[in-house]
Amino acid sequence: MDEQSSLLALFTSSFLAATLLPGGSEAVLVSVLMAYPELYSSALSVATLGNTLGGMSSYVIGRLLPDEEAMRSKIGNKTRGLEWTRRYGAPILFLSWLPLIGDVLCVAAGWLRIHWLWAVIFIAVGKFARYWVIASVIG
Repeated sequence: MDEQSSLLALFTSSFLAATLLPGGSEAVLVSVLMAYPELYSSALSVATLGNTLGGMSSYVIGRLLPDEEAMRSKIGNKTRGLEWTRRYGAPILFLSWLPLIGDVLCVAAGWLRIHWLWAVIFIAVGKFARYWVIASVIG
């Protein structure tokens, strides 16, 4: 796979991994960095962008849910994420990179109408931090 295709695959996997669909993009990031170490900054940027947009798609789903019953049906029994989001607001979205609970935090933030700009900032910072740690271990 060439550099451009690798970055496209990284974007796609990072976007999908941040939605309510299961998946992980860390292995794709590692693969891209192993094959193309010179793409370090580009790979971090692409992975962060894709994962942030995926998180924001979950946020939008939360915005579209009409009531608490619909929201709870979307997140299941993971009400702790809703409680944390109510208590801590936008800064809790720094943890949106966590498996399982991160998706719930993003949906809850949308449903609770946390301002989108604060949501995207905290989501992006958390996602970048995770990818930076992974990339730093490799390179």
